[in-house]
Amino acid sequence: MEVEKGKGTDVSDVQGEDDLDEEPGEEIESAPPLKVGEERELGNSGIKKKLLNNGIHWETPEFGDEVTVHFVGTLLNGIKFCSTRDNGEPMTFKLGEGKVAKGLDNGITTMKKGERVLFTLPPDFGYGAEGRDGVPPDSIVQFDVELLSWITVVDICKDGGIIKKIMEKGERNERPSDLDEVLVKYQVALADGTIVAKTPEEGYEFYVKDGHLFPALTKAIVTMKRGEKVKLIVQPKYAFGDKGKEATDGFPSIPPNSVLNVELELVSFKPVIDVTGDSMVFKKILKEGEGALVANEGAAVTISYIAWLEDGTVFERKGVDGGQPLEFITDEEQVIPGLDRAAATMKKGEQALLTVSPEYGFGSVVAERDLAAVPPSSNLVYEVEMLDFVKEKAPWELNNQEKIEAAGKKKEEGNILFKDGNYQRAGKKYDKAVDYVSEDGLFQDDEQKQIKALRISCWLNGAACSLKLSDFWGAIQLCSKVLDFESHNVKALYRRAQAYMKTSDLISAEMDIKKALEADPQNREVKLLQKTLRQLQVESNKRDAKLFTNMFARMSKGSSMPIKKLKVEIAEPEKSEEAAATERECVAEPSTPSEDRMAVDQS
Repeated sequence: MEVEKGKGTDVSDVQGEDDLDEEPGEEIESAPPLKVGEERELGNSGIKKKLLNNGIHWETPEFGDEVTVHFVGTLLNGIKFCSTRDNGEPMTFKLGEGKVAKGLDNGITTMKKGERVLFTLPPDFGYGAEGRDGVPPDSIVQFDVELLSWITVVDICKDGGIIKKIMEKGERNERPSDLDEVLVKYQVALADGTIVAKTPEEGYEFYVKDGHLFPALTKAIVTMKRGEKVKLIVQPKYAFGDKGKEATDGFPSIPPNSVLNVELELVSFKPVIDVTGDSMVFKKILKEGEGALVANEGAAVTISYIAWLEDGTVFERKGVDGGQPLEFITDEEQVIPGLDRAAATMKKGEQALLTVSPEYGFGSVVAERDLAAVPPSSNLVYEVEMLDFVKEKAPWELNNQEKIEAAGKKKEEGNILFKDGNYQRAGKKYDKAVDYVSEDGLFQDDEQKQIKALRISCWLNGAACSLKLSDFWGAIQLCSKVLDFESHNVKALYRRAQAYMKTSDLISAEMDIKKALEADPQNREVKLLQKTLRQLQVESNKRDAKLFTNMFARMSKGSSMPIKKLKVEIAEPEKSEEAAATERECVAEPSTPSEDRMAVDQS
């Protein structure tokens, strides 16, 4: 049915009108929803909308969508000039192309499904000075419109290469990522309808990152929700390009430069998570767990699992076939790191498949397990179910005394780990301890002394861990926190000076050592550190002298005598008796103070 014989309207013309002060379909925030029988102007456009029947839901179509509507067009005197109702066949068209009238597209973008509206369009948004058959020039026209349905149309790559029409909306808002495993059904046809590819009835499963068939498929899948059904129009550059595809699996060949029509359904997908962030431990969720809470670090978890090698050899079972499930505390190194880290991300009732690299498994040694030995450097697979977990209480769940006790317990756990040489985990324990007593305003005056002592002790011990781990800036920050409370804390000055020396900031190190000796002039560890600093200063001065000598030599190539004299003066400066004595002392006693001379605070 040809409704309009006049000139069409370009999408850009509709969206770029100067006299529209709002985006098409935008609701005026201060205006309440229209009531049946009520009329309102859309912005300052001159287009009036009168509600005849309410619609359903809240979604409205957008420019680019394909809408299906019934409409009747009339002049103000009631004379009808077009109608879809005369033959009972609604019209489907793409919003923004002005197929019926320019302003009508603007109005439809404000409508809900099933809504019926009377739009009054001024000439500029109707048929203008030219008019059309049955419509005199410069006429105000009215359209009685019912929005039956619409199909959302998406230009996936923003270049017209993959056009997606949503035929059935999916569930929830989750979409698959590159790591996820998807189950899809599809049918691919040429422009003449010839089917050139099709999945089995049960669908086809693959990892998004691995790709499948042609690029457009995966690009479309990552925009889809579970259960969504779409139709794709795929241009050659996102399909098989100028090479085409040979006939395979009983399907005919695809000619070069073919445009493909694809019916695609995302049946389901299994999320895959990079647990450790370095692609060493992956978790594929086989069954979603309950609620939103995950075990996290420090939780007491109960799991069942079957574990096997890549060749299928099962080496361990826990909690299956009547066996006892495994109970452990996460982040306590009671199981292999990969299983530990993955369990901390799981919800109650969740089932997952883990793939664990040797670095997070048993490493490069043979591991004797219940059912078989695990060879060195083996990749492992675990099918795990989180049966239950009890989360460690957060600070806000405890009263003040419980917070202080929890902080003290974490500190003691850190001390044990430090003695065992596990500095990374010890540092995390000290951090957690401070978290429990971090809010000053929550504690009474008599508790402030306790929490101050706990914080300072944990910061100092954390700084000792940072030094062991060569995290010198971390040590500086922790010691600085202590010195904000106690400006002459000898341990903090000593450890910060160590860190400054490791970062070659000898001036800051010297200042900290001087402050420490002012507070404790006889401290042996600080004196030893001072000797080491002096030796470093002598070596630094020698390097500087050599640097300047070379620099001046390059600047004065033509004057050898002055340079020779300069070399002697820089290489052998006059030494004060004190400096000479210091240098002799450093040469005679080159020992470096042990970082353990000031042990972690046990109090």
